[in-house]
Amino acid sequence: MRPVVIDASALAAIVFDEPGSERLARRLEGETVFAPTLLKFELTNVAWKKIRHGHREAPAILHTLLKVLGPRGGITWMDVELVAIEAGLSSYDASYLWLAGSLGADLVTLDARLAAAGKL
Repeated sequence: MRPVVIDASALAAIVFDEPGSERLARRLEGETVFAPTLLKFELTNVAWKKIRHGHREAPAILHTLLKVLGPRGGITWMDVELVAIEAGLSSYDASYLWLAGSLGADLVTLDARLAAAGKL
């Protein structure tokens, strides 16, 4: 089995039970999952948006999730910038792509542009 790198779009969909979350959750069953440290900040931003739109359970869900998320893959920012430039991605998205490449991992994302870059 290859390791899996998950991005914030996919994990947020699972956590907040968004459309397609069942398929994503099945994809991760029994896998070793990695993400850059950035994931915690991105999920915090997703929860902030959910709270602003009336999702009252978002703070508790986020708190639990952030406690469960353990150490994540380290990122080499210069390498990430090269990936960002080459793939035409933001540095944030490139960090997921770089980590997947460095681990030889599959990339799990709902971001079509990031997914397409991961197939190159």
